[in-house]
Amino acid sequence: MRRIDLKRANVARSDTIRSINRQIVLNYVRERAPISRAEIAHETALQRSTVSLIVGELMEDGLVEEIEGESTGGRPPTLLRLRAAGPVAVGVAVGTTQTIVATSDLGGRVLEQEEFPTARNSEEMLGRVIERIRKLMKGKIRGSIEGIGVSLPGLVDYETGSALFIPYFKWRDWDVKRAVEDATGLPVVVDNDANAAALAELWFGRPEIREVRDFILVLVEEGLGTGIVFDGQIYRGEAGAAGEFGHMTIGSAAPVACASGSRDCWEAFACERTALARYEKLSRGVGPRQKVSFPQLIDRAFGGERAAQTALLRTAHYLGVGIANLIKGLSPEAVIVGGRIARAWPLIANDLKKAVAKSSICRGLPPPRINVSSLGEQPQLMGALSLVLASKFASVTTA
Repeated sequence: MRRIDLKRANVARSDTIRSINRQIVLNYVRERAPISRAEIAHETALQRSTVSLIVGELMEDGLVEEIEGESTGGRPPTLLRLRAAGPVAVGVAVGTTQTIVATSDLGGRVLEQEEFPTARNSEEMLGRVIERIRKLMKGKIRGSIEGIGVSLPGLVDYETGSALFIPYFKWRDWDVKRAVEDATGLPVVVDNDANAAALAELWFGRPEIREVRDFILVLVEEGLGTGIVFDGQIYRGEAGAAGEFGHMTIGSAAPVACASGSRDCWEAFACERTALARYEKLSRGVGPRQKVSFPQLIDRAFGGERAAQTALLRTAHYLGVGIANLIKGLSPEAVIVGGRIARAWPLIANDLKKAVAKSSICRGLPPPRINVSSLGEQPQLMGALSLVLASKFASVTTA
């Protein structure tokens, strides 16, 4: 039972109820399209006149459109779906080495994108981001873009949109929200990349995950982060610092140091850099030395190279050890693994799940589902877009 927060509660006035009903109808169109007005009225128990009025508003706002259904002998039915045409969101996924800027439609389909190297200087990076955003927006109808979402690999104050600390670059108090808003005139939402990816899973992931109320997204990249969803909402904690489980201690003397310099934390045992360090050690003395990227490591593992497979499997083992700790402490319904490592899932899933099972203390209880992300190898990008798109579908908080 949730305690009512009197400082944040909204009294359920008629306009609040109307807003809630509007979100319900919009989400039925999003989830069940193509769907008729009559079906929505039947499923929601709303009056048909109420549904028709709300649908009219949604069409006027450019969120929903009518399509003609298949005829069964009489007049073809009029069905509804999300408006597919045109960009409504800009997403900026800032990575440690590469950054992606993209536009998407209301359904989360990426329309255009551009990738470029991440600058190590924060001011130079702002200039690159703003330049790419303007380039993608050039020629677009200004009113069609609802906002810009930015995902960052570090601590973010979600309320202010300021990056408190990005360890990889040692950037502090980077006011990216204000700078991008001033440059574009559009509202900007900024969040940690793992939180943003978890939000994307919640709204655009596989159906069985969208229905889960409590899950954890483990984002494996140059570093390692987690996004926590409790009761269908992102849990950010004080000043957005929740979810930094990549820095929990799980051993000592890891192959690499984490972004903060420790060799004892989960990130140091289970990130992309760790897998590459293991591979370099295992392949030493076997042919000429070559610098291998993480995607190339996965390619070599699928190609049957033993050293590449061993490096990934060892990394998967430690991923499982850390996930087991999360399960012990938080007891989620599901854990999702995302990032470029998702492509290696057929190779690593069994070893990862074995490590989780070996460390489990909840024998006899149904274990949480452990799934790979369905959002591709860049869930951070979908997360950045979701920071804008989810606001269109999220319900109004009344308590």
